[in-house]
Amino acid sequence: MHVTLEQPTGARLITAGQEIALPATLRYTSGDPLAVHLDFPAHATLDGEAATWTFARALLDEGLRAPAGLGTVRVRPCGTSHTYVEFHMPEGVARLRFVTADLNRFLTRTYTVLEPGEETVGAELDRGLATLFGGRV
Repeated sequence: MHVTLEQPTGARLITAGQEIALPATLRYTSGDPLAVHLDFPAHATLDGEAATWTFARALLDEGLRAPAGLGTVRVRPCGTSHTYVEFHMPEGVARLRFVTADLNRFLTRTYTVLEPGEETVGAELDRGLATLFGGRV
């Protein structure tokens, strides 16, 4: 049985000249133990469809203390009370500012489900290989 944690939160989309409040939900599931998910409702997206960004839980942890990430998602502190999460896409960069305490609270809750370093994809991998090879691993 998988455990899922959700934490509604708010973000501020930082654009040239203004900040726009966006609702978001942080989500973690033991079924995908290496990842965190950031869900945005349909009314908060440009195309009117709900959107989810998925990235490494370790990236969030690292980015709360120092700039982290080289790819599509980057996380870095913004002073002592805020954290930027940036999404790099071909169309441009979306920079969101979160309250660091909210991100820390969520991350701490995920550790009650599964401590860092104890994540394993072994069981899922075994099932996938068994399916792929007709039940023989």
